[in-house]
Amino acid sequence: MDTFSRVETWIDENKGLAVDFLQQLIRIPSINPWFSDYKEYTTEKEVQEFIARNLKELGFDVRLWETDAGLLKEYKGYPGYYEGRPMHDRPILYACYQGTGNGRSLLLTGHADVVKTGEGWTRDPFGGAIEGNRMYGRGTVDMKGGIAAMIMAARAVIECRIELRGDIQINTVPDEEAGGMGSLDYVHRGIHSDGAIMTEPTNLEIGPMCRGILWGKITIPGRAGHIEMAQSHWSQGGCVDAVKLLQLYLNAIDNFNRYWAARKTHPLMKIPCQLLVAGVHAGEYPSAYAGSAEIIFDAQYLPQDLDERYRGSRIKKEIEDFVDKVADTDEWLRENRPHVQWLLDADCAETPADGAFVKAMAEGAGRVQSPVIINGLGAHSDMGWYVHQGIPTINFGPGSPLIAHQADEYIELDQYITSIKMLAAMIINWCK
Repeated sequence: MDTFSRVETWIDENKGLAVDFLQQLIRIPSINPWFSDYKEYTTEKEVQEFIARNLKELGFDVRLWETDAGLLKEYKGYPGYYEGRPMHDRPILYACYQGTGNGRSLLLTGHADVVKTGEGWTRDPFGGAIEGNRMYGRGTVDMKGGIAAMIMAARAVIECRIELRGDIQINTVPDEEAGGMGSLDYVHRGIHSDGAIMTEPTNLEIGPMCRGILWGKITIPGRAGHIEMAQSHWSQGGCVDAVKLLQLYLNAIDNFNRYWAARKTHPLMKIPCQLLVAGVHAGEYPSAYAGSAEIIFDAQYLPQDLDERYRGSRIKKEIEDFVDKVADTDEWLRENRPHVQWLLDADCAETPADGAFVKAMAEGAGRVQSPVIINGLGAHSDMGWYVHQGIPTINFGPGSPLIAHQADEYIELDQYITSIKMLAAMIINWCK
């Protein structure tokens, strides 16, 4: 029996152990405190300490530390830095299982925080209920499934006493779901890796790039007035219906997206970048014209659009110019300018799909499942800072990203087990 076959057999014989480990992770609520004030649900520290105990039992050298925002001031204006963000009881974990030497190290990394549960659940969000081939719970897909898979893959390699020259490194961080200060602090420490796998949910596809994400709000000024009364021209003090101006912008956004659809594309992306409307608001009560309107949007951008600080300022400028051009078509808006407020800028990155690292990862994964699909990740991941520090990085993990953040989030257990095998094969192929 060859090296990998022994590992694959161990994984098959210990499926129950792998499922139980994931279930224990799900049962530790670790909602990012940005989403919740309920301390019993914001236990990133507890889940990190649980992971640390398990890794120590496997023989890893484990370190836990808390972010000191004061040490990160040099990154002001860069992704992941948020001045004054509370990081107490939100430790970062790094663990290393040393190889025999003169080999390539592989970092397995993911975020321990999850988003809030929200409404609509028909099962306990933190129960880890198993029904047929599915386990339900917040974080099963995003991304405790990936964390459990990478740790179980490392465990399988270690338990089978596979001799590797390179180190197996594991890193789990807080705060990814609200900005990424945990990953920023980690890379600030200068820990070297020869390659990294971020075990975000990709449906077992290899994702050597992710898109950047901009959240913003367009505020469109109007002038409130009695909706049942005849109104004079606005220049004479009459009202301006912000709902009609909202319609003007929604129609313009459709045209803008058609323009982007032909230009904001990437060979690894199935869909182009778009300016997508996530919410609108206008009006206070039925008898008055809306005095203002708001559009909440999500816009994506590509690695080639990054500025010198790894931000999406060029795309921000493009969107701001678009908002201004629409305003120029309306006499009221020419004098009463809409305003764009930026809420989030999550960076992006790319590792060459034809490079040695991606090829090695695909070769390893192909021992388990073929063909290996290579695609870009439509959403954001924390891979940016790792790539910017010279670490070739891919996204790869179990679960569909479409299910992330939903009520009744679930992971297919057979795919979870397959991901453990694929990750183990990647470890062996890179670190041997």
